[in-house]
This record gives sequence, structure tokens and C-alpha cells, in this order.
Amino acid sequence: MLNNIILASKSKVRKEILEKNDIICNVEPSNVDEESVKESLQKERASPEIISKNLAELKANKVSLKKKDQIVIGADSVIDLNGELISKPESRDQAMLILKKLNGKNHFLISSVCISKNGQMMWNYTDKAKLKMKNFSDEELKEYLSKISDEALYAYNVYQIEGEGKKLFSQIDGDENTIMGLPIKKIQEYLRGLK
Repeated sequence: MLNNIILASKSKVRKEILEKNDIICNVEPSNVDEESVKESLQKERASPEIISKNLAELKANKVSLKKKDQIVIGADSVIDLNGELISKPESRDQAMLILKKLNGKNHFLISSVCISKNGQMMWNYTDKAKLKMKNFSDEELKEYLSKISDEALYAYNVYQIEGEGKKLFSQIDGDENTIMGLPIKKIQEYLRGLK
């Protein structure tokens, strides 16, 4: 695989996915103000998929401007509930509201990835997974949240599919790596073509 790849993300899970797949990377967070970008795009009635794509590109381009001739991977994941964008919670109360919204319903987890060099997008890809959450009482949702650490809750939205979160769903259609935030198979295909 290629050397000198930079991941424009603080996500430990994304770094782990890359490394498990023999893609060694350095981490350089983009520090993009995601909330203001989301707000601006929502005002323009952008779909959750477009928002995810834009954020992945923005992160990759921003970091790649500073890292001359290096390949930078930017990524973003959002939840799409019937066209409504659901972002990561900023408090436990917010996490509870999100779980109540998703309770018993189908939704999509959208993960976008962008690869940039010298401030220009070279490639991008977006994948979706469809998840159906079981029906839970408020007490069951509170119990679930009590088992999730703050770090996990604020980093990976309200569920970690690789951990406790798997128990929330009656049906999962899609790639687990996409749900965890990085459609790795497509990234590998693209990077192999660059050799």
C-alpha cells in the first residue's frame, strides 16, 4: 500500500479500520466547523447524503492544502431519518432524544469518503446502510445509554455497531465498516489503482 497517507479525522475507529486493512496513516484533524457547514447546507435544502459528501471533501481538501503532495482521506457519517439529518449528540439528554426518534424505525447511516491531494479532490465515494431499530421502552433506552462511555457516545453517534449498539437493531442491511464510518473496500480499490 501507499505510504504517507493522512487521515483528516480524530476518529479512532476510522484509523483502526485503515490499519486493520494495511493502510498506515498519520492523523491530522481538519478542525472543520461541521455544525456551521451543516446549518448552511440545510438552509439550501441539501439532503443528508449531500451534506455528508460535502463535509468529507471539505475535511480532505483543508488538510491536503497544508500537506503538499500527500494523499489525504476525509470522511463523514450522518444518520438520515426520512430525509432529516441527525448529527452526533452533544449531551446525554440529546442522545436519549435521538434514540427515541429512531425507536422502532428504519433509517440510513450514510458514510462518505474523499481522497484529496494538494487541496483538490481526486476521488470520492458514498455508501449507505439501512438499519431498523427495535422497539424499546424509555427505561430500556436509558439502560442502554448507561453502558456507553461519554467518549464513545460523542464520537460515534448514539450507537457503536461493533459494540453494545448491535443489540439495538432487528435488521442491518449494509457493510459494517460503512456503519462504523469508512467504506474501506472502495478505498482499497482506489488506492491500489494509484500504485
